[in-house]
Amino acid sequence: MPDPENVIIIGSGPAGYTAALYTARAELEPLVIEGWNWGGLLQQTTDVENFPGYPKGILGPDMMQDLRDQAARFGARLQTEQVTRVDLSSEPGGLHSVWVDDTEYKTRAVIVSTGAEHRKLGVPGEDELSGRGVSYCATCDAAFFKDHDTLIVGGGDSAMEEAIFLAKFGRSVTIVHRRDEFRASAIMVERARAVENIHFKTPFEVERFESAPGEGMKPLSTVVLKNTITGETETMEITGAFIAVGHDPQSELVQGQLDTDDEGYVRVQGVTTETSLPGVFAAGDLVDPSYRQAITAAGSGCKAALDAERYLRDVPVLADDVATV
Repeated sequence: MPDPENVIIIGSGPAGYTAALYTARAELEPLVIEGWNWGGLLQQTTDVENFPGYPKGILGPDMMQDLRDQAARFGARLQTEQVTRVDLSSEPGGLHSVWVDDTEYKTRAVIVSTGAEHRKLGVPGEDELSGRGVSYCATCDAAFFKDHDTLIVGGGDSAMEEAIFLAKFGRSVTIVHRRDEFRASAIMVERARAVENIHFKTPFEVERFESAPGEGMKPLSTVVLKNTITGETETMEITGAFIAVGHDPQSELVQGQLDTDDEGYVRVQGVTTETSLPGVFAAGDLVDPSYRQAITAAGSGCKAALDAERYLRDVPVLADDVATV
């Protein structure tokens, strides 16, 4: 078996590539197993205008390519493959195992940055119009809908927060929810109701999104809503629809090995990126149910790299592993 790695980074996106940049500059020669869909959710994003350093904005895929190239420039080794299983149980200073199919890699430290996925409605037109009117982040995209008629789909605190933020830009914001009662806290519902251009439409659910008729890639123009009690449908003219029904952390790989919360987000220790196992760190949207921004994910990746570097500096290699290091 080849010599073990100093650190393996599982996943990519802003967190993974920032961790790769920092560990590479620390001469740890990180191995980044970035996944088939490298770049994370920003590969599905068009214009990014709120990431520092891009005064004119940048396309999400272009930004991910920049981060990827920067990490590689300093020596990060990038493998576009999918980690299939891990064994993270070891004593401090011991080795962890990471597999890509039948190939096993040994490593002294692991940074997990597998991210999260937007929870989708699964209705016709949603995927086709993603980036052309359908969005999953009002904080990211609200400015593109200044003086437009928009809607938010969801009934939790996140939906209310997104609606309040979007209302600063949109001409109107309609919150669509399948029930008359909301999962959101009473105070968040009251705050949303107090905003003049926020309206509520319950109990309705989205049946489909539609673009204007004609050939070519047309933007979102209407949404068909169905009353969940009567079954009757009606059409609204909108140019922006924001889906706020939750996220699913991509933590299946480490379930049963790392501590997670009830929703599957990996728990970290205090302000660090340390997980419940020594030598294993987690970063990005995988640990963040609250902010989920590219800049916060990148900052989290930086912290994970610094935590891993300190761990490798301060924790001696176990005697059983000396011969292989």
